[in-house]
Amino acid sequence: MTDVRYPFTAIVGMADLRLGLLLNAVSPAVGGVLVRGEKGTAKSTMVRALAGLLPSIATVAGCRFACDPAGADPQCPDGPHASATGVDRPAHLVELPVGVTEDRIVGSLDLERALAEGVKAYEPGLLAKAHRGVLYIDEVNLLQDHVVDLLLDAAAMGRSYVEREGVSVRHAARFLLVGTMNPEEGELRPQLLDRFGLTVEIAATREPGERAEVVRRRLAYDADPASFAAAYAAEEEALAERITTARALLPQVELTDRALRQITAVCAAFEVDGLRADIVMARTAVALAAWEGRVEVLEEDVRKAAQLALPHRRRRNPFDAPGLDEEQLDRTLAEQAEQAEQAEADSAEDSAPEGSDPFDGTGPGDDDPGPEGPSDGPDGPSGGGDGGGGGAPAPETPPAAPEAPSDAASGGAPGASEAPAPGSAPAGGPVAAAGEPYRTRLFKVPGTGKGAQGRRSPAETDGGHTIRARRPQGLLARLHLSATLRAAAPHQVARGRASRALVLRKDDFREQVRQGRESNLVLFVVDASGSMAARQRMTAVKGAVLSLLMDAYQRRDKIGMITFRGAAAELALPPTSSVEVGAARLEQLPTGGRTPLAAGLLRAHEVLRVERMRDPHRRPLLVVVTDGRATGGRDALARAGQAAGLLGAQGVASVVLDCEAGPVRLGLARVLAGQLGGTAVTLDELRAEGVAALVHAHRAVNRSDRFDRKAA
Repeated sequence: MTDVRYPFTAIVGMADLRLGLLLNAVSPAVGGVLVRGEKGTAKSTMVRALAGLLPSIATVAGCRFACDPAGADPQCPDGPHASATGVDRPAHLVELPVGVTEDRIVGSLDLERALAEGVKAYEPGLLAKAHRGVLYIDEVNLLQDHVVDLLLDAAAMGRSYVEREGVSVRHAARFLLVGTMNPEEGELRPQLLDRFGLTVEIAATREPGERAEVVRRRLAYDADPASFAAAYAAEEEALAERITTARALLPQVELTDRALRQITAVCAAFEVDGLRADIVMARTAVALAAWEGRVEVLEEDVRKAAQLALPHRRRRNPFDAPGLDEEQLDRTLAEQAEQAEQAEADSAEDSAPEGSDPFDGTGPGDDDPGPEGPSDGPDGPSGGGDGGGGGAPAPETPPAAPEAPSDAASGGAPGASEAPAPGSAPAGGPVAAAGEPYRTRLFKVPGTGKGAQGRRSPAETDGGHTIRARRPQGLLARLHLSATLRAAAPHQVARGRASRALVLRKDDFREQVRQGRESNLVLFVVDASGSMAARQRMTAVKGAVLSLLMDAYQRRDKIGMITFRGAAAELALPPTSSVEVGAARLEQLPTGGRTPLAAGLLRAHEVLRVERMRDPHRRPLLVVVTDGRATGGRDALARAGQAAGLLGAQGVASVVLDCEAGPVRLGLARVLAGQLGGTAVTLDELRAEGVAALVHAHRAVNRSDRFDRKAA
């Protein structure tokens, strides 16, 4: 394995990603870069190559927290550094693994020594190592939410905090934050997306010549990394020097009031939430000007800053794809430029000398300038803004009306016009559009699990509230102080306690057991047969499933989808964290044919068996969407009941969404729910608002009964 990094300047294409990374290298205050793209697009290669371009840093000799000798951190745990000597070293690139724990990030505090010996023994974490360098998070969307929150808080504040049982450690943590992700594996929450300064969407080029050049360079690097890097050494050195020059120029760049108004106008036009987007755009535009060697922000800097800082802040719901309407951006900038020019013209007119008149004094001895007089005099061209001529001023040019979007450029996603329209009939059957999503009831898996942190079912987690104490299982991380004192108290006389200090032994320590919530695997089994094919009915059913998908997104669940129709069941969506893909598959789900209910349940049993081996701690929640009918022979219902009993015997938590409609109802879905050992709810009962109304009505009746009894 070679230690020679692939050169940054040897990477082909991806201009936006290249620029986004370089701007953050120039100004880390921009807030980091989130790189979104399909697998195999050199995301990790480019990030690792960036670290080789960063200038070396001076650090205090022996300081584990990379303090700068010119301005050491007064709160540094290794301090004070009053008269420290400095040494130069390269900026660190710290890579964060997907399974990283909180202690590994912020550092670990030895609570046993802190309590027994009064020693603050602190082992720095990855944030300390990344200080004044690059923190790279590959697959950031797969990290647990509390870990991502912790990282982004440290990046925003520039400081890391460790607080444990009254023992406090803090140190500086300023770094260039870069995250990469594959959207197919799930999205980040909008709140976390907003914390990244810039985002860049990348995809592999479809141009054969560029693809060939990428392969050619990669093969050359693999064959002889040192020689390949040497061939680009001059370009790498020039780029590193340009970063250093831009950093030095950055404090001199002026963000004019005109540029600032353009930034705020763009953010207002795109209706982004909060003001973080305005601040990030301003910092990005300033960094762009410094990168280009200018000391003033221009409109082109604002436009490019918007393209990098706004796309991921435009999402309005979990199923929206990030993007930016370029036509709307151009219109907004043009309107703002026109307003600025008009304001400047009005200001010039207001500041003209008192008594001056654009229609007189056009020349010596000329009492009647005539219709063309003003254009010959010194005040003619600018006198009244009439564009020449002695007649009435020309009317102002109205703002250009937005053009109707064409098929080729509608501001939407590429290829959007080629997508099948809702209600069209592709191969396999008609397709009904999904109804509007709504807030649903909360369904939980019974019992207490040990899965990944989420927002659905009770579980033992790193967060949450303390429910009990136990002996430490490994390194003591969450001390239960009162339980520790209770365990040590009976033995103080036998241990010869001679002062107020407790005599503690290793067996006395107890750790907290906390209960929070976990995420689950929500597996949908959707009946797409002819009995569900009525257009209005299927629209309501799809709206219900879409609502449950949104609920799964908000609770950080994994989802999967099985559909059954015709003669078999199909795994339409293997278990994934990408709820967006699930919504897309649901939208294009065709209907028609027979109802192989047993096949759908047996396919669910197989999928859950495989997932149990992959992730034994993630508990499943089965959601069966059906009217309970089954076709395929006289014993179709009996076979479906046997398949349901198989799932019920394994303790799979299940919910049956009863889609039966009409005046005559057989109640087959509720029978199926009983065989599964789960619950059945109708489409009306699924809505959280309906449940809340029932609860309020029930409480009102109870209050009325109590009042009547008191009155009696």
